[in-house]
Amino acid sequence: MSKSLTRVTEALKGVDVTILQTPASTRTAPEAAAMAGCAVDQIVKSILFQGERSLCLFLTAGGNQVDPSRASALAGQALTRADAATVRAVTGFAIGGVSPVGHLTASPLWMDPRLMDFDQVWAAAGTPNHIFCVAPSVLLTLTGATLAPFTV
Repeated sequence: MSKSLTRVTEALKGVDVTILQTPASTRTAPEAAAMAGCAVDQIVKSILFQGERSLCLFLTAGGNQVDPSRASALAGQALTRADAATVRAVTGFAIGGVSPVGHLTASPLWMDPRLMDFDQVWAAAGTPNHIFCVAPSVLLTLTGATLAPFTV
């Protein structure tokens, strides 16, 4: 088991979830939705933005895009999309497998209210071929995220 998958598994300990290993990539929301057999908006995208003071994590529905202006306003700092090297260094995950849990370093965290419209959502489990299904209310509690509108 990869180090990334192990961290996610540990972070999910005690939570009723099953991690699914997929036969094909789940790097993008449409790919993950196809593997999970769900709507694209049921996919949790973990999008990281770099600020002057911190890296900020935004959990958004698969069909939504983070609005940098709204995200910056929530974070109280100017934000730009984090590059792949920064994402890996701070979270321990490669882009395409960034989980909402199990990061190496904690980051301020916001969650798209659209995700709350579903009974279940699917998120990356640390690799491009592992995802897990969870109730959005459980994910909100697990991550300590703040529900806030930040999408276009």
